[in-house]
Amino acid sequence: MSSQTALVVAQPCIVVIFGAGGDLTKRKLIPALYNLAKQKMISSDVSMVGIDRVDMDSKAYRETITKEIAEYDGENFEQDVWDANVDKAYYMKGDFKNPDTYSELKTLLKEIEKEQGTAGNYLFYLATPPSFFGIIAEALGKAGLAGESDELWRRIIIEKPFGRDLATAQALNKNLHSSFTENQIYRIDHYLGKETVQNIMVYRFGNGTVEPIWNNKFIENIQITVAESLGVEDRASYYEEAGALRDMMSNHLMAVLSIVAMEAPNSFDAEAIRDEQVKVLKSIRLFDDESLKTNVVRGQYSEGSDADGTALKAYTEEPNVAKDSKIETFVAMKLMIDTWRWTGVPIYLRTGKRMPSRYSEVVITYKKPPNMSFKKDSQKREQYEANKLTIRIQPDEGISTSFNAKIPGIGFNAESVKMNFNYNDYFVPSTASGYETLIYDCMIGDATLFKSAENYEVCWALLQPILDLWEKEDTNKFPKYAAGTTGPKESDEMLERDGYAWNKV
Repeated sequence: MSSQTALVVAQPCIVVIFGAGGDLTKRKLIPALYNLAKQKMISSDVSMVGIDRVDMDSKAYRETITKEIAEYDGENFEQDVWDANVDKAYYMKGDFKNPDTYSELKTLLKEIEKEQGTAGNYLFYLATPPSFFGIIAEALGKAGLAGESDELWRRIIIEKPFGRDLATAQALNKNLHSSFTENQIYRIDHYLGKETVQNIMVYRFGNGTVEPIWNNKFIENIQITVAESLGVEDRASYYEEAGALRDMMSNHLMAVLSIVAMEAPNSFDAEAIRDEQVKVLKSIRLFDDESLKTNVVRGQYSEGSDADGTALKAYTEEPNVAKDSKIETFVAMKLMIDTWRWTGVPIYLRTGKRMPSRYSEVVITYKKPPNMSFKKDSQKREQYEANKLTIRIQPDEGISTSFNAKIPGIGFNAESVKMNFNYNDYFVPSTASGYETLIYDCMIGDATLFKSAENYEVCWALLQPILDLWEKEDTNKFPKYAAGTTGPKESDEMLERDGYAWNKV
């Protein structure tokens, strides 16, 4: 097994979390900061401030997060590490819309700097509903908390969703830029923090046997799937405003696609990588009226059952969901990239809730050999399976490839077999969520795994015609699929028209 290479220790700073009482903070952010401290990847002088509406003091907040951390970090929790760092956590009650909150914050930050030696560096994490993103950023600027100098840095992390459409994404970028420069803004997509997503770049550009055949001369089609077995759960208020396209397609799937399809950057610094990702996203063929009807499918889960036969509710029967809701819980689409590398290769994306299992994968299907000269008389060439490369993002992280091998015995009969690489067989299993990587990268000023302003605007420009069509489309034709299945039949038919089928897990 391999161990992690030693990394530079992040500088002293104060991490300010807006939305300190929220689910994201207790499940992901506090455990991530604790894990970074445990791994000695951050300075011992890093402190944090939580801000929310609940009235409590720092002592009560420390007691609260102490109760929560053992639950969310699990069996690897080390009490001595926690005890050495919990007194560096502070709390203040604040109304995000009230300018006084930011004056009080400024005073508190100065006090912590003297007490903890945090060197004047601030990382603002907006773990709030999207409606507060612009308000908080603008208020931080007005309070004088956004300005940098040669001696200190100020950075802001923005959670998803980044806008609801092209216009709101552009407006949010404009708002952020009124207080922060682009290199201070870190638009987070936690999918980019996953080891298996990052490994796509290493696999592509770090192996001489891979990149030469990563193009339309050898690849037949590409499929990217992010499937969820759960329903909307307790997120109905958010999901009724978002839907699958805004929640998943505009960020996670487009992020994975940009890594799969990008050209090799001249260097592996943030600007070069992000430029190549934007270039390939700009090369995606825009939808016209005809392709919108044939190459985009949406759906909503109706009642069904899981693999064990347990009955599952329809989306419209979930708590806090409108009985006549037309929000999509599934979306699939076919994209074409008009570049020399990808012309003619269809790329299929899909994501949905209440599918049979939870998994995320990229499947590369290669073209069949031009002549299977050793085929058996009774066996046609089409019956041999195409070679496939499957990159498993979650769970069971790894890479597998299929190829045809001779069946032992008389004659040249072939059968598809697999070779499988599993991360846990070669590397020490990581308990990190991906947020550790992203928070650490922000602390050291590495924006490689974060999205630029242009990236989001290009994605929304591609998806905007879909939103416009759905606004005016006849909602009586809204496709349904039984909970516990792989989506509406229209999704399968989209691939069948091209002679393909979704990969079966």
